[in-house]
Amino acid sequence: MPTGFQSQQTPGEDTVWIEQDPWIDRVPRSVAMVALFVLIVGLWWGATASGLVSPIILPTPAETWEDIVFVGANILSAGYVLEALWTTTRTVLYGYAIAAGIGFSLGVLVGETKFGERAVMPYLVAIDTMPKVAFAPLFIAWLGFGIASKVALAAFIATFPIVVSTAAGLYAASENERMLFKSIGATRMQTLVRLKLPTGLPYLFTGLKIAAVGVMAGAITGEFLGGGEGMGALIRVSASQLDTPRVFSLIIYLSFLGLAMYLFVVWLQRRLVFWNRGDVPGAIG
Repeated sequence: MPTGFQSQQTPGEDTVWIEQDPWIDRVPRSVAMVALFVLIVGLWWGATASGLVSPIILPTPAETWEDIVFVGANILSAGYVLEALWTTTRTVLYGYAIAAGIGFSLGVLVGETKFGERAVMPYLVAIDTMPKVAFAPLFIAWLGFGIASKVALAAFIATFPIVVSTAAGLYAASENERMLFKSIGATRMQTLVRLKLPTGLPYLFTGLKIAAVGVMAGAITGEFLGGGEGMGALIRVSASQLDTPRVFSLIIYLSFLGLAMYLFVVWLQRRLVFWNRGDVPGAIG
């Protein structure tokens, strides 16, 4: 018998070999996640306890946990960390909203018009290949050290995935479906609203989920490079003081914010694209 296969045979028929899933794929998600977490923490503890890594570079798990508790208590007591977290949250939400609006509009332009496909898209691709972090000093020079420059950088980084996914989604409708709408006399706008956009929603949400991660990077980069507000500024100050446990704990709380953004988009996708779960890369059913 071939390894990883099981046989299935009915009377009068040849044996059919059916491939079985590897045992690791049958482990429940919760068990796999806990096991991986324990493994990572164990390797982390081993690296710090053996002296292979300096505690200045990598704090111990215990030191990091103590600082996580401290930062959490500061947030619950409405301290300075909560104020910084709220500033970063506003930057992320504003940047994401702007990126979604601009990205969707440009995506429709690229996906629906020859002008957008031939003239606009090459410039968008050229801009996307540039190192976006290098634009941070420009945004700060143009918009100052306040929240506006951080919002602009966050939106700038998060826009392109939405453009690409929206344009790709508009091509998702089959040729037969488009011909059917054309044969019944549907206008271009009716075809867009009633056929192409509903069909392309899974692709659009894939871009929105990628943007939910990118907007966090843009916001933190902007705060890290300029101004004294937000979690990025706290990370910059902690890093300059070689307070690596504080840097780790702030990054962990930022990951919670990013995860919340991502899960909200997933929840929205499940409500609006309930007929198509998991069929498009990046979708979660």
